Amino acid sequence: MPKKPSPKDAVTSLSEGRQRRAGSMPAVMDATGQVNVGRRLHELRAERDLSIRALAEKSGLAINTLSLIENNKTSPSVSTLQQVAAALDVPIMAFFETDTPPARIVYTKAGSRPGADFAHGTLTDLGVGMADRVVQPFIIKLEPNRGSGANPIVHTGHEFVYCLQGRIIYTIEDRTYLLEPGDSLLFESHLPHRWENVDAEPAQAILILCTSDERDRPTEHHFGAT
Repeated sequence: MPKKPSPKDAVTSLSEGRQRRAGSMPAVMDATGQVNVGRRLHELRAERDLSIRALAEKSGLAINTLSLIENNKTSPSVSTLQQVAAALDVPIMAFFETDTPPARIVYTKAGSRPGADFAHGTLTDLGVGMADRVVQPFIIKLEPNRGSGANPIVHTGHEFVYCLQGRIIYTIEDRTYLLEPGDSLLFESHLPHRWENVDAEPAQAILILCTSDERDRPTEHHFGAT
């Protein structure tokens, strides 16, 4: 489960109001200082006056799965949270916000960054707490010989990737780029693209998604079920 970042500077009440209207107010913390995803899910569901059965029908998930998440009996994957977020009409990162006010400056100590599993690896969020998530920085760890799938990814804005470990192939339109440690790639993300770890060992990279439309959810394009 994610851990609590250090305290953040508060933003204006206007920014906080925008967060409330978007349905992405911060999650509460548990006794260990970790983000309580289950309790946050319960709050979001209650705000919409949805029963677990109704949310299960909207999300396509089993009632038992949702119950286990809400009671912190299981840690949901990013793809599972994507389904729930879509059903609740909130950004997926709403589940990982802490109980400190949204900030204009985010300083995060090593070892206190929220993260989650997705279909082909793990995702660590480097920007939790920022008021406006136009820039979304992550560390991604990709499982051996796994990729984003056959369908190209398309979203607004720009994308930057910096390879830390292993070898990652990015295919953008009809061109292929091999990223090895120290290599980077910056491109307009409306261009159809895919990625793949081509080695038998895990690969790791810094990924920065910069959306030009706040309604777009590039993390879901990249880390949802494939």
